[in-house]
Amino acid sequence: MRGVLETEADGVVEFTTIFPACYPGRWPHIHFEVYSGLAAATSGRNVVSTSQLALPKTSCDDVFETTGYEASVNNLAALSLTSDNVSRDGASLQTAAMTGTVAAGYVATLDATLTP
Repeated sequence: MRGVLETEADGVVEFTTIFPACYPGRWPHIHFEVYSGLAAATSGRNVVSTSQLALPKTSCDDVFETTGYEASVNNLAALSLTSDNVSRDGASLQTAAMTGTVAAGYVATLDATLTP
């Protein structure tokens, strides 16, 4: 899944997506890139920063109990945020705060501050 979104004036961006599955070797996550403006983002050139939003284990456990995520249960059981080959170097900065439920949907929040 791919998309381009422009932040509000305060730098906040909101989007709706599905809860990602857990595949072998990777903790459930959503990638994102930051560009200097919409034109740069739609061209795919001159990315300022690339990161990811990692999802908390409790939310993953709840979602993976539902139909369609059966393979994710075993994949997640074999991982931790510190063993993930990407998240291990910044898991505390990349893990989203989550509110909500499987039935109502979740809201994931991550403060991704760029430093010069």
